[in-house]
Amino acid sequence: MTARTGAQYKEGLKDERQIWLGEGKVSVTESPVLAGSVDGMAGYFDWQHEYADECLIDDPERSGEKMNVSLMLPKNAEDLAIRHRGLERLARYSNGMLGRTPDYVNVVLSGHTARADIWAQGKPEGYERLKKFHREVIDGDLAMTHTIVHANIDKGAPPLAGMNSDLTLRVVGRNENGVIVRGGKVLATLGPIADELYVYSSAPIPSGAEEYALIFSIPVKTKGVIQICRDHYGVNASVADAPFSSRFDEQDSFVIFDDVEVPYERLFCEGDLKVYNNLNAGVSPGNTLQQTAIRAMVKLEFAYDLCSNIAKVTNSLHAPDVAVQLGEIYSYLSMTRSIIAAAEANAHDWGAGAFFPHRDLSILRCVMPGWMSRVNEIIRTIGSHNLLCTPSLALFENPEIGDLLRKYLPGSNGMAAEERARIMRMAWDFAGSALGSRVELYEMFYLTSQGRARIGDHMIAQRDGEWNQVQEFMQKSGIIPG
Repeated sequence: MTARTGAQYKEGLKDERQIWLGEGKVSVTESPVLAGSVDGMAGYFDWQHEYADECLIDDPERSGEKMNVSLMLPKNAEDLAIRHRGLERLARYSNGMLGRTPDYVNVVLSGHTARADIWAQGKPEGYERLKKFHREVIDGDLAMTHTIVHANIDKGAPPLAGMNSDLTLRVVGRNENGVIVRGGKVLATLGPIADELYVYSSAPIPSGAEEYALIFSIPVKTKGVIQICRDHYGVNASVADAPFSSRFDEQDSFVIFDDVEVPYERLFCEGDLKVYNNLNAGVSPGNTLQQTAIRAMVKLEFAYDLCSNIAKVTNSLHAPDVAVQLGEIYSYLSMTRSIIAAAEANAHDWGAGAFFPHRDLSILRCVMPGWMSRVNEIIRTIGSHNLLCTPSLALFENPEIGDLLRKYLPGSNGMAAEERARIMRMAWDFAGSALGSRVELYEMFYLTSQGRARIGDHMIAQRDGEWNQVQEFMQKSGIIPG
């Protein structure tokens, strides 16, 4: 089976996974709290069939079968163009409000699989297992999430020292079937309603900490995998009243591995620092960032159009102060488009035939968090008090109050009150609701913090660049001897 439907996805969630939410353990397929989220993700799987010509490609190993475009191993510019088109269409399902749709980790896994040269630095069986798993994900069209950040509870100590050393995921034993792992990991966005947990490296670890150098994937339902969820921000409301909160709370969880057995066939790296420490840097800046940058582009397009519609409600589209803010959002969109286009135009073989966009694409990690927070601020500014005096769409059908609403709460230039309400409620759900605030925080940290990204880019520039412009200028100007 490849390219599942929404119904097939939902059927796959019926298992004994341990999901703790609110006051106790819940079943993700039976919980009324999670119903909107499950239906929303099922809609994503149906979407790939609705737009099959963009989202699905021929399976190279299964004649007549189709697979999600995000699972391809790009070999040339044509492949990247095909993948770009598919990733863009997938992002338009939620207009970028879903950050961890399955194509995200699909692209990660495919990038890892493409870099055979990095895996060659380690044990050969690790890469063979990874390739088989990649095939398994294609065949099952599995919904994966990842959980890759150490449980760094005490930030006054190094990530793998002090109390952190006992709390972070590590190997604690082994048997004839596999290794036993124990500890916590942050953060499994989509975790409660995913099929697989993919654990891999996010940052290098030092020599002497090899027990933490783990790359593996296991089903969410695996015994001993426990997910602790935050409060749920999905709401039981119509799509018109809450277009995002009614469907797109993908949930986030802290994952506890309580002496979990990881079978050897799902263990791709154990203690091999050359593989563990080089994999993310050799894949993420170009490969993974193509998916995240395209999602951000789609979201900025939507935000610009949404803000324009807010301004039309109050007849302020051409007011100078509003136009300045709309132009600001459009500048973010234009820069994002340009960075993606340049990175794809300068794509190259990163190793072992893996054809990825240029690593300059990763500059978006440094600027996008600030841009996304600023977009939400602009939405709240342009929407102002109008965001707070918007009735439910259902009230317009009430014979007692409906006519008064239509009289006193219309939009400008003949816009119907119902249309005004739809736009303002959408804007609030995007930037002001509980889910909107959660998404803003997600944008700030899901590709590491803005500060850490900037430090990383600076270190790479120092390592790879030739910075002699100052000395050359002083020599040619006679400031110092030539």
